[in-house]
Amino acid sequence: MAVRAGDARRGTTRGRRTAGAVLAVLLLAPACAGPRDSTTGITAQEVGATLDRRAAAVMGHDTDAYLAALDPRAGSFRAAQRTELRNLADVPLASWTYEVEGVSDEAAGRVTAEVELRYRIKGYDKAPVSSSRTVELVRRGGDRTWYIAADRAADGAPGQLWQQGDVEVARGTHSLVLGVGRRAAELRRIAATADRAVPAVTGSWPEAWAERVVVLVPESVEDMAGLLGSPVASYRGIAAVTTGEVGGSGRAPADRVIVNPQAYGMLGDFGQRVVLTHETTHVATRAYTSAATPVWLSEGFADLVAYRRESRTASEIAPELAEAVRAGDLPARLPADEDFGFGEDTGKLSRAYEGGWLACELIVRDWGEDELIAFYKAVGSRSERDGSVEQAMHTVLGTTPADFTARWREYLRARLG
Repeated sequence: MAVRAGDARRGTTRGRRTAGAVLAVLLLAPACAGPRDSTTGITAQEVGATLDRRAAAVMGHDTDAYLAALDPRAGSFRAAQRTELRNLADVPLASWTYEVEGVSDEAAGRVTAEVELRYRIKGYDKAPVSSSRTVELVRRGGDRTWYIAADRAADGAPGQLWQQGDVEVARGTHSLVLGVGRRAAELRRIAATADRAVPAVTGSWPEAWAERVVVLVPESVEDMAGLLGSPVASYRGIAAVTTGEVGGSGRAPADRVIVNPQAYGMLGDFGQRVVLTHETTHVATRAYTSAATPVWLSEGFADLVAYRRESRTASEIAPELAEAVRAGDLPARLPADEDFGFGEDTGKLSRAYEGGWLACELIVRDWGEDELIAFYKAVGSRSERDGSVEQAMHTVLGTTPADFTARWREYLRARLG
């Protein structure tokens, strides 16, 4: 999710795209042989063999072997790739693999391959992060050897942190913070805050989860947008975003919490705790969040966990909604998904988050914390939105959306009026 600097609001990525990059569910697999290209005579398996040599060099921190897979005539590309490998030096990689998805002809002796890069961080990722890449290869000399001549993010795909600069690592008890262009002391403070967030989330979410979190801290909001493959304007007031794929298949790729250092830095200790606890809640609940889960529920639950140990009044936590309620502008319905869009109307966004939080708080008050968890899981167990909330309200809470909405509106009056 994401969090506005002014009031520690957050937003998260879901099965559909909201404020972050949604990563595809992909399994580690070796490159497989494809049809032989009629002009070049190269197969996907042969492209994969070249990329496998490169992957082995990454894992072995072998600069010479890494450069040996690159086009010897592409001087600037080789220099940039040498820098990228050096930027990766401190990242604790558990695996680094490629899968070739397609090969197309460009010209005699030159091909373009669509590739999935998959990597895991040691001790943190049970499943890989996947990055779509477009790789160009050329053949040099008479030995029929293919060399990598270009490697870039595929159209619409985000970039990677190590492409932005040297990655510095801060290790916490439950967290790993990877930063570029940030001071080591700042990264250590973020790790300490994330270390507090993890047990707080575990105490609120009864299902097993990794109980570890990886946080990325780029140098600027522009670099943050680059990691998410989205326009910069979407994130200027957002302090953090969580990427990942919803669903409980057990094969979903690893989550990343991405911090906007400027917006996050404007928050005090309270706001920073809330932001990272909120985002960590999304990591913990990922397997039980699906396309059927309304944003008010996933965001409201994350806020409930984030605020539960904080000594703030409802009006302090929900100032925008409190002002509206006191002015007689009581919402007629629960927040819709589109209300959580990051646009020009920041007040509307804040009221959506505040309304979701109070809806979850209402469930705890009238039905209990266990029932809130059961309701969340029941909704998320469905694959589609249609009827999911209605069914879960009936079976778990014994109510209807109309009755729940009426209770929620009265709850807003009582808490904020």
